[in-house]
Amino acid sequence: MASVRIRPATPGDAEAITRIYTQSAELHAGLDPERNHVPDRIGIEERYRRGRQHPDQDSPAITLVAETDGTVIGFLDARLIQPFDPMYRPMTYCFVADIAVAESHRSEGIGEQLMRAGEAWAKEHGADFVSLEYHIGNTRAASVYERLGYRPASVVAIKRL
Repeated sequence: MASVRIRPATPGDAEAITRIYTQSAELHAGLDPERNHVPDRIGIEERYRRGRQHPDQDSPAITLVAETDGTVIGFLDARLIQPFDPMYRPMTYCFVADIAVAESHRSEGIGEQLMRAGEAWAKEHGADFVSLEYHIGNTRAASVYERLGYRPASVVAIKRL
């Protein structure tokens, strides 16, 4: 496993995050081109530079980066949410909105380190659960999450109209 430092992102990390985000978007566009595409790099970079990657600015949120030798090689976006359906017990979830690792550093345990750091942040902020979504065809991600103790809890069904 590479020697990696996990830390909160700064506006100066926007270019590196965008590079990794774009690689992830390319992977997902390949898995499901009907729903996914590679967005404009300038818009993504500006979003991270201005701290607009989290839609609800009133909820606690964080972007973490993984770096080795001063180079950002992965990132994770997470935010705290409350269930909106009264059927769910009142509790706080940490929703991992994005996690990606540079192609050149995949399968080195970087994603696991980012997830563990995200979990620690969530626990420090009172979260009861961590939740995330991943594409069913992304078997690499599925195996990482399973190894970390995640289990399927719901199914998202889609239909083209």
